[in-house]
Amino acid sequence: MFETTVTTEQFIQAMVDTFYMVGFSLVVGSIIGIPLGILLVVTKPNGILQNKVVFNLLNPIINMFRSLPFIILLVAIIPFTRFITGTSIGTSAAIVPLIVYVAPFIARLVENSILEVDDGIIEAATSMGATPLQTIWYFLLPEALGSLVLSLTTASISLLSATAMAGAVGGGGIGDLAISYGYERFDSFIMLVTVITLIIIVQIMQSIGNFIAVKLRK
Repeated sequence: MFETTVTTEQFIQAMVDTFYMVGFSLVVGSIIGIPLGILLVVTKPNGILQNKVVFNLLNPIINMFRSLPFIILLVAIIPFTRFITGTSIGTSAAIVPLIVYVAPFIARLVENSILEVDDGIIEAATSMGATPLQTIWYFLLPEALGSLVLSLTTASISLLSATAMAGAVGGGGIGDLAISYGYERFDSFIMLVTVITLIIIVQIMQSIGNFIAVKLRK
């Protein structure tokens, strides 16, 4: 019979913390990342709002944050995290680097999704006299909606992985449980349970994303 030092209440609380971190970070990251992704598309060379200054400013900044592994970003912005939340440890503190991590990631995913839209859609919008804002809202985004859902699904799964890494510095959630008990206390059972749980959550998230995307594309 397997024995573990983790109680059911601790495991449930870790799951709640994980979903809280993923959900909150995804919402705020999307609020930041989606407009950034749209800006990258419309201000790029030959874009409908071509602007070299904006594009050449946003592009390297997003690349810079995207190039940093999350565990390094997590430590690098500790002073900023402490300034925002008053602490650098715990679930709420982990949300700050998670947002900083996922926002540029979402921006790139959104950019790729919109770039998949056929150029004929833009030409049709222009021929009907649509303004750039109308072209974005009524033509580009609806056409890219299925792909955008898959992009946000990918971002959600990346966030889930990042929350597990946040456990390395006391970020809370299931990652913290795995490290504090599974690794440091050699509790192989809770380590196995957390791994299986994460795999199941990822499968569920991907299946839901795929289902919604298929429905939107019909």
